[in-house]
Amino acid sequence: MAKASCPDEVETRTTSLPPIHTRANSSKSNQRQRPTTVLFSIYTAKLFVCVLTACFLLFILSQIFLLQSQSTPSSQWPLSLVHQWKKIILDTSSIIGPDATTAATANKLEAVAERLHDAVTFLPLKDLRFADRPADGHTWFMSSLDDTSIRGGPQHLHFPSESSKGRVLCLKGHDRHDGSWNYYALTWPETLPCNATFMTGLTYVSNNHYDYHNIWHGLSTVFPFMAWHQGEGCHRPPKRWVLYHWGELRAEMGLWLSKLMEATFGKPTSIEVFDKIKEDSLVCFKEAVVMRHSEGGMPRGRMIEAYDLMRCSARRFCNLSSEVDGDGNKVNTIRLTLLMRRGARSFRNESAVVGIFRRECDKVEGCRLTVARSDDLSFCDQVKLMSTTDVLASPNGAQLTNLFMMDRNGSVMEFLPKGWLRYAGIGQYVHRWLASWSGMRFEGAWWDPVGEECPYPEDAAKCFDIYKNGQIGHNETHFSEWIRRVLGEVKLRKIGETVPNKKQDSSGACACGW
Repeated sequence: MAKASCPDEVETRTTSLPPIHTRANSSKSNQRQRPTTVLFSIYTAKLFVCVLTACFLLFILSQIFLLQSQSTPSSQWPLSLVHQWKKIILDTSSIIGPDATTAATANKLEAVAERLHDAVTFLPLKDLRFADRPADGHTWFMSSLDDTSIRGGPQHLHFPSESSKGRVLCLKGHDRHDGSWNYYALTWPETLPCNATFMTGLTYVSNNHYDYHNIWHGLSTVFPFMAWHQGEGCHRPPKRWVLYHWGELRAEMGLWLSKLMEATFGKPTSIEVFDKIKEDSLVCFKEAVVMRHSEGGMPRGRMIEAYDLMRCSARRFCNLSSEVDGDGNKVNTIRLTLLMRRGARSFRNESAVVGIFRRECDKVEGCRLTVARSDDLSFCDQVKLMSTTDVLASPNGAQLTNLFMMDRNGSVMEFLPKGWLRYAGIGQYVHRWLASWSGMRFEGAWWDPVGEECPYPEDAAKCFDIYKNGQIGHNETHFSEWIRRVLGEVKLRKIGETVPNKKQDSSGACACGW
């Protein structure tokens, strides 16, 4: 588990504005006597300027009261306006000259400046008004803010930016059981709340509806960060991650996901848990990027480019390169991999399934069968296995997430238990989507039709609970015809794609930028 940033990486500062100094009052006894008409004109001008200053001050106070009365920090109160009014009032004070009224005005101005530090509204990360539809629209996470998408990139929030009016992101609380007890706010860097901890560098803030240990759910959550990183030219890896699940703070991600992040960003993942920050204190970030929609909104072309980057980065991280022959072409083999599971959604008769695939593979010249289980393999072992796979056949499960590590146009075959087709909903199609997003060919799925019927047909959720972790049977005739067709198509495709002297070196530079 990555620990919080070192003390020398965190700058803590108290953000009170500097005092405003005015010229000291000179002794009136040393002033020369003026004609009455001149005195009248001077006092009239001074009175006019004082009235004008008071009007400016009342305007500022009214804006502050309006800001505090809103549910979110006002986007119509930019920091530049604060600076402009401050400059006007200071200039006016210098024109007024030495006078008790000027000193009082300066004191009021300083009090107004102090109030700007407190004019920050904190809202819960988890908006309970949208608890019944957490993934719809703007989501329940930071619900008051709208996303931005640049050049077809992922939907995200970026602080500070033009859309945030130059304001930075601040977080408060580190509850791990109820996201409504963790809070967020926006403020300008020059007017941070007093005693705020200010963290430098780039921070990634992620919210997950499932968890960070399942490699499918974890990948779908961090994928948009990698796409954003690619769109920015891959120049700035994050200094830290802040992980949330339904707004609840999380302290770690799974090993597979952590290694993929290290491969992509070129450094180990550092997860901030605010263990050095008091519960009621707040943290503000010099720069932060927030993702809460997974792949949502990205066109397929952009997703393929991002998966190309991850594939290339993982192979480079694991010191792998493509198999090539003397002419620079891929080795003339068809590499078939059966990626098995244990327990839930495993094959009921695994040896029979392996026998079917081996017989059909033996009929095709150059076909080579590999049988493996992902939970027996390290991250780099899985990357290597996928980099030498042309056809991947596997039961439904997180292990299928590895499919994007294959070369582009790799073929994917999926097997699912009885009851999934009717009761599983759209979740049963995630690997079909992943194959499309990463440039693979989804060759179809087989749902086991054999098994007992659900005794509660009117209750889909209860039926799915019964079928969710069931084992998968087999159909020898269907499996044989299916794999025979796929192997034949792959053989023809590889012949057609053979280009002399075209060497793919996955250990070289990975494409970055759009």
